[in-house]
Amino acid sequence: MSGQQVGYTRVSSLDQNPDRQLDGVALNRTFTDSASGRSTARPQLEAMLAFVRDGDTVVVHSMDRLARNLDDLRALVRTLTARGVRVQFMKEQLTFTGEDTAMATLLLSVMGAFAEFERSLIRERQREGIALARKRGAYRGRERALNPEQVGQLRARAAEGTAKATLAREFGISRETVYQYLRTTPE
Repeated sequence: MSGQQVGYTRVSSLDQNPDRQLDGVALNRTFTDSASGRSTARPQLEAMLAFVRDGDTVVVHSMDRLARNLDDLRALVRTLTARGVRVQFMKEQLTFTGEDTAMATLLLSVMGAFAEFERSLIRERQREGIALARKRGAYRGRERALNPEQVGQLRARAAEGTAKATLAREFGISRETVYQYLRTTPE
């Protein structure tokens, strides 16, 4: 087998450790994202896709590390295998080459559907838990990024024409958060 062994790891938050995912696997290069798997627009995934060549093998701990929904998973595997890149999932013990049997294609679909289903169950349980905690008064949501005085300053500076990106940098928040504060009515 010619080509490189290229690892791809993904964690959802910065405090998680991606090293355990491919621990003990001999790799020439590893790409690691610290981002949600809900979208395939991840910088290291895109870098890995640009890096791999015909004959390489992309090694991933499990299908849900590559994609969280079946359509994205199948599209990524198809894209890679069409370029002559093998895709190997360690946890599921499956490898896809592009010359896959009907059974391999079925397994990809079924296992990917289970990963998507599992993620849906997690979200559902999370929503239920939050609703129950709200009823008990134990959940008040996330703490606001800015206090009321800072919100007033932000709105005044935005009204003066200060760029949203400048405001985001100065207040230490994202541009989307700036827009959210500007959309909501003052308290």
